[in-house]
Amino acid sequence: LGLLECCARCLIGAPFASLVATGLCFFGVALFCGCGHEALTGTEQLIETYFSKNYQDYEYLIDVIHAFQYFIYGTASFFFLYGALLLAEGFYTTGAVRQIFGDYKTTICGKGLSATVTGGPKGRGARGPQRAHSLQRVCQCLGKWLGHPDKFVGITYVLTIIWLLVFACSAVPVYIYFNTWTTCQSIANPSKTSASIGTLCADARMYGVLPWNAFPGKVCGSNLLSICKTSEFQMTFHLFIAAFVGAAATLVSLLTFMIAATYNFAVLKLMGRGTKF
Repeated sequence: LGLLECCARCLIGAPFASLVATGLCFFGVALFCGCGHEALTGTEQLIETYFSKNYQDYEYLIDVIHAFQYFIYGTASFFFLYGALLLAEGFYTTGAVRQIFGDYKTTICGKGLSATVTGGPKGRGARGPQRAHSLQRVCQCLGKWLGHPDKFVGITYVLTIIWLLVFACSAVPVYIYFNTWTTCQSIANPSKTSASIGTLCADARMYGVLPWNAFPGKVCGSNLLSICKTSEFQMTFHLFIAAFVGAAATLVSLLTFMIAATYNFAVLKLMGRGTKF
């Protein structure tokens, strides 16, 4: 076969939904982990500088921030590995599904992968037993390992539910910073509010960030406005927004993976001609 024909066959059997979901997953996880890590560091600096003069007041907060940062490291490593596995599963099941429908003629590797799903011939032909190609054997072994799309659907479903919680948690700091930014806008434009500027405050204690006995715990009036104008506050706010967007992109990628894997599993289950799962 010529190079162009081989490339055309590979493109026909490519799982485009899994490819898009993998790219979106890697992008979302990288954005969530990278921006989230830096945003937590910026939050720690803001608390130390403006909201508490006693280290014991935010000692527990620092421990929580460091724990979240380690969680981010683990999340990044896990999702990059699991995304690669889901992409491999997408190539595996998509080739098998299209072989069933007859619109995709597999190569030697494709035959080895789909044989474990479609129940195709294993080393026998019209002339009796034949020696399997070495590449085909490797792909058959890989197919046996990936030959459980129902398990991938279940794991992805559980991860989607867990990531919904992570997505909700990533919205909390965005809400806190947005409220603070809104308060600063009211201070900068006193004509748009009936309250006194001195009573407009950002209290870290009311969000559970600091204990109620922390001093000062809150910043009001022109002091709060000066904090909002600092590059540290602006950068941290935008980093939390970027982390929230990354969490949303990761959630969309997991939903796409789950839909594609469920479709392939359903087709293989109902039309797999003796498929065993």
